[in-house]
Amino acid sequence: MQLGIYSFGEMTPDPKTGRTIGARERLRRLVEEIELADRLGLDVFGVGEHHRAEFVVSTPAVVLAAAATRTTRIRLTSAVSVLSSDDPVRVFQDFATLDLISGGRAEIMAGRGSFTESFPLFGYDLADYDELFEEKLDLLLRVRESERVSWSGTHRAPLTDLPVYPRPLQDPLPVWIAVGGHPESVVRAATLGLPLALAIIGGEPRRFVPLIQLYREAARRSGHDPATLAVSINSHGLIEDDSRQAAEDAFAAYSYVMAKIGRERGWAPLTRQQFEAERAPHGANLIGTPDEVAAKILYEHELFGLDRFLMQMSVGTLPHEKVLRSIELFATKVAPLVRAEVARRTATPAPAPA
Repeated sequence: MQLGIYSFGEMTPDPKTGRTIGARERLRRLVEEIELADRLGLDVFGVGEHHRAEFVVSTPAVVLAAAATRTTRIRLTSAVSVLSSDDPVRVFQDFATLDLISGGRAEIMAGRGSFTESFPLFGYDLADYDELFEEKLDLLLRVRESERVSWSGTHRAPLTDLPVYPRPLQDPLPVWIAVGGHPESVVRAATLGLPLALAIIGGEPRRFVPLIQLYREAARRSGHDPATLAVSINSHGLIEDDSRQAAEDAFAAYSYVMAKIGRERGWAPLTRQQFEAERAPHGANLIGTPDEVAAKILYEHELFGLDRFLMQMSVGTLPHEKVLRSIELFATKVAPLVRAEVARRTATPAPAPA
């Protein structure tokens, strides 16, 4: 089971000081976080794409390429690439280049995104939201499959036997489908035989079990072996030596972000009671001590049969030293516990003596 981190490079005000750091400093800190995760042996680091003032990353491949030159083993993925409002040929070229720079560690996590600013920014109509993703995913997979591409669609000029360079080291370049809970998206990933990254950022994880069952059953019906299709869960979390302190630190940053998004989308403000319910043993957020967080990851492994778990530690701005300490605890305390228990669960029983 792979364990890793993802970040959007948040640039919100520090809840204690009210200060917002500059973009240059936030990027420096983000690369430092990736370096530490690599050095301590975590498996994956993902960087998400946004196009608004609260986030510093609009081009994940560029940030990941900077990190690639300062890391040696960690896999580097978008989390996500907003494929609907991008050019799939360019996305492939960016990540093929990242793959070459990193020595074969690049991945694409393709999704439709949780915000919509990129659509008007790049000249797309939100009315075409679903059709854009389906068509552009088809082109991305076609480019991944073959050096020369012939393709036509509704929202982009056709390609007629055109080559796409550079080609990545990995063949094929890994492409995951990121979903937030829509059954249609899950079935699409399964039908195409692509690994699934499911974001669980609220409620009880148990309620998503039927969705993963649907994914595996749809894969089977489409002629794919579900055992070969990886499933990742992506969730919010923070790890500290003291559980109550972790809750205090996380709530201050988390509630600011959720309140801002809530005002845009008509949600009620997050209460402390709701927050505590989310970090309870069967809630979605993994906030607490290494033992508490390891137990929740193992609980979700039991529910879903996970292949990967990614944690977003900076939901809102936290002191940099707390983020680094959380990464350190994830790698040195949580990961050994989880890996040992997963290995125990999946070990083949020894044959009975003759």
